[in-house]
Amino acid sequence: MFDANASPRIAVIGAGIAGATCARALALAGCAVHVVDKSRGPGGRLATRRMAWLDPQGRQRVARLDHGAPAFAAGGVDFRAFLASALPPDALAPWQPTPAPGGRGLDDAGPLCLPTPDMPSLCRGLLRDIPASWGVTVDQLRPGPLGWYVEAAGSALPGPFDAVVLALPPAQAAPLLAPHRRDWSQHASLALMQPCWTLMGVARSPAQPLDWDLGRPEQGPLAWVVRNDARPGRESSADEVQWVVHARTGWSRQHLEQSPDWVQARLQAALQDWLGEPIDWQHAVVHRWRYAMPQFTAGARGAPCWWDGARGLGVCGDFLGGTGVEGAWQSAQGLSEAILRGVPADAPPPELSSGHARPQRAEA
Repeated sequence: MFDANASPRIAVIGAGIAGATCARALALAGCAVHVVDKSRGPGGRLATRRMAWLDPQGRQRVARLDHGAPAFAAGGVDFRAFLASALPPDALAPWQPTPAPGGRGLDDAGPLCLPTPDMPSLCRGLLRDIPASWGVTVDQLRPGPLGWYVEAAGSALPGPFDAVVLALPPAQAAPLLAPHRRDWSQHASLALMQPCWTLMGVARSPAQPLDWDLGRPEQGPLAWVVRNDARPGRESSADEVQWVVHARTGWSRQHLEQSPDWVQARLQAALQDWLGEPIDWQHAVVHRWRYAMPQFTAGARGAPCWWDGARGLGVCGDFLGGTGVEGAWQSAQGLSEAILRGVPADAPPPELSSGHARPQRAEA
């Protein structure tokens, strides 16, 4: 597939952990990689929001809240080794959350990994020195005699490319795949992703100091209640608390198309009810994650990635590789290895069915 006398030119579409991992592995092997993402920077669901507002005295205030995956576990030996080799020693902080009384415990007993100084820093580190185009929404992949052309709003990105990797939520990958691999497109369209409404904001500290940093309510619309200011490496103030609240997937799905104002009011009221005291909000916003986490893992019965060597087309992501950050990493590692081995053909995509798919749990 590749010209032996030139560095393979590969476009990686998506700069979350799957795209960043795959891009880094290919670049280290000598490929000429170009990353494309619709956001302003890397990270995907490893996200931190910069909020700015004026306080009652008219002063400009700024806070940065981690509103995507709160943290992640590193359970596998290979994944831990990768993190140790790919990142500086201070790039990840261990986080052993103190649970709020009366809630559910964590699924993982050991410390969680928390990128510092913010969540996207993990992907920024992996993508260092790799060319990228930000704020670009790809709407077509067009094959030509010299390779692939990646088009956005009718304009082609620098190309052509010998191969294209899609590291996107399956619903976004499906229409790009349809003209080239209809079977992959159909399977991607069946790989359901769970939504999540997230509330984030800054409030005055409660009269009674809090001695916990993570809550998991047993009932109601709230799934995760995080004190962002109490997390390692995050800014804090003695008279304020930073709240990040993730709604349950069922509640988020039921109210997916409600207005942000409606959702914000409900989640603020739910948090106040759960805390049992009024909240003096200084500033708050909500974010809708339409594709927060896979409902099922397509790779439970098959390969953790899709690669068509004849076309130079691949797909990776947590909907194939497994739960959360480590699952996305496993999928991307599998795809980069297949590309670099020169595997000539793809493995058939696995069937997706509720009888064989693996249920997903939320990542802490």
